[in-house]
Amino acid sequence: MKSAYELALERLEQQGIERPRQEALSDAEREQVAEIRRRADAKVAELEILHRDRLAKIADPVKREEEERDYRHEKQRIAEDRDRKIEKIRAG
Repeated sequence: MKSAYELALERLEQQGIERPRQEALSDAEREQVAEIRRRADAKVAELEILHRDRLAKIADPVKREEEERDYRHEKQRIAEDRDRKIEKIRAG
């Protein structure tokens, strides 16, 4: 008979959600992950401030859309970089 935990994990997998990782990170690894997240959050905050400043100066709708697209792309790049670095730490 399966436990409630095992059943919940199976339901998560059916929804396409990965199982929680079993390996635990050391304190040093957790601190590295936290630092990576802090730096990524700071980059996104800086990016948003610059983005808002640039948008305030642009009147042309086409150029505004280009700026929005560039902003979303850069924000996604920062997130991917953060996730890649965190995964590298978790992998050892």
